[in-house]
Amino acid sequence: MAAMSEKKIRPEDDGRDFANAAWSVPSYLLSGMILYGGAGWLLSKWTGVVAFTPIGLILGVALAVYLVYRKYGR
Repeated sequence: MAAMSEKKIRPEDDGRDFANAAWSVPSYLLSGMILYGGAGWLLSKWTGVVAFTPIGLILGVALAVYLVYRKYGR
């Protein structure tokens, strides 16, 4: 006797994918700014070069945008 195939529920079907993306995108951006901006701030404090803080912030945002694109852009 052949078993009946069960219908699998995909995440796209129940609306949770959009809610996850709505929380994930700002989280990636904020965490990138905090992590790399903080690293730039520490480098600025240790070396005395003020330019590391904005470089860290820009690098964090750029990497976060890249991660968002890799995850949701396709």
